[in-house]
Amino acid sequence: MTRPGLPKLIATDLDGTLVRSDDTVSAYTHEVLDRVRAAGIPVVGATGRGPRLTELTRNDIRAADFLVMAGGGRVVDQSDPAGPLVLRDERLPAEVLARILADLEAEVGPLTVMVEASDEHDAPLWGDHDPSWPYQDRFEPRTRAECLSSDVIKAFARTADHHVDDLLDVARRIVPPEVATLTQAGLGFVEICPPGVDKATGLAVVAQTLGVDPGDVLVFGDMPNDLPMFAWAGWSRVAVSNAHPAVRAAADEVTLRNDDDGVAVYLDRLLSR
Repeated sequence: MTRPGLPKLIATDLDGTLVRSDDTVSAYTHEVLDRVRAAGIPVVGATGRGPRLTELTRNDIRAADFLVMAGGGRVVDQSDPAGPLVLRDERLPAEVLARILADLEAEVGPLTVMVEASDEHDAPLWGDHDPSWPYQDRFEPRTRAECLSSDVIKAFARTADHHVDDLLDVARRIVPPEVATLTQAGLGFVEICPPGVDKATGLAVVAQTLGVDPGDVLVFGDMPNDLPMFAWAGWSRVAVSNAHPAVRAAADEVTLRNDDDGVAVYLDRLLSR
């Protein structure tokens, strides 16, 4: 239930929520977010994007005081005058990921697998080529053994025989939450993250840093990887109208589509009340 007054912290997902289908963020959205910050409310970009896409992320949400990246595994404080400060950096051990993939393949058959292993600027994902992956310019074919040669930020898995939501259900039945966090972000792949890593735990790091109660946090999202922060935040949970059905069901309110600047329209009205 939306609380009166203004929230003390605002967090928004990026792709599919703040960012439009043509991969742009409108000048109107940037202007509204600047007004949010001018009102004294810190802004957080909460995204599944890994740290290799930090520069792109900063450009898409220029007003952000904090970034929660890699679905919660990397948290960065951008408000420090001395420069960005990493508050959280989690990795999934390679041997744990190997066991997860073996258990999944025993249940569903061969998987297409990619891993995000490097946090260097614009570093590619490694793994099995899949024509459905939308970011082919940041992909490099690697063998499974190469992909499992080091700890990873996260892994992506799919099979053509399962819808991603069905594969996610199977994976969650097989893989305990203390082993890995499993989700999906609308890319057609199940995402395998370190245990305890999701957008809620990432945002909790920010909230603790600022001394903000979860009940004073407003969040926006569109995909199942946003559900943990919807469960955690208490001021209001807002879905864009193009959101996954599960996210719409968990929302207190629904705003316009990402392509219609739904986040900015909601915030504009909120600031004008």
